[in-house]
Amino acid sequence: MADIIRINDSSWRIEDGFVRFFLLEGSDTALLVDTGATCPEARQIAETLTDKQIAVLNTHSDPDHVSGNGAFRFFMMHYEDEPYYRLQGGQGMMMPLRDGDVLDLGGRSLQVIHIPGHTPGSVALLDEAAGVLISGDSVQSDNIFMFGPRRDINEFIRSLERLKGLKDKFSVVWPSHGAFPAEPDLIDKLIEGAQQIVDGKVTGTQAEHRDTPVLFYKFPYAGFFCDVK
Repeated sequence: MADIIRINDSSWRIEDGFVRFFLLEGSDTALLVDTGATCPEARQIAETLTDKQIAVLNTHSDPDHVSGNGAFRFFMMHYEDEPYYRLQGGQGMMMPLRDGDVLDLGGRSLQVIHIPGHTPGSVALLDEAAGVLISGDSVQSDNIFMFGPRRDINEFIRSLERLKGLKDKFSVVWPSHGAFPAEPDLIDKLIEGAQQIVDGKVTGTQAEHRDTPVLFYKFPYAGFFCDVK
């Protein structure tokens, strides 16, 4: 059973076990940011919290972010993540997101920032007026998946460098996993750790995740599951 926690007068986080998703309300529309891992009733939950028309946007297409999409005829996602979504049997008509898109919920604007690396179509949402960055999986204090054909740690670093350059526009990060909220300085730490992995300055531990051999790199602030080289 998902836990609903009110963040402020117009924002909620829905804790679905190890992952969270968000409902953001404007004066005209509400936006469900992701739909959880085991939460086909995500739309029903949102409808208990707002009387506004609800749209859904996925930060990326990993299975733990799309479980409630089937209740919506339309969903928003970066076009580069649609192929994997369809491979999983994802339904609905995609409204493609592109870097720089601005979503107006009515008195509340969200800028789409394309941050490839964790997946090709990962996006963050910037609510500049509120000083909030909604980061999906790319900025978090838990373990970040960087193994498999869809992941690119060098792209991930470049994307985080871009977010680092925007830090004057937000004072807090709302991640999909790990501690909530997160501090913007976590971005710098993740860049440092990922770069150390790329440069071979740290040694990973042999592990297995979901029947896949991986190297696990654990830092004080987060971990990375990476490909075995």
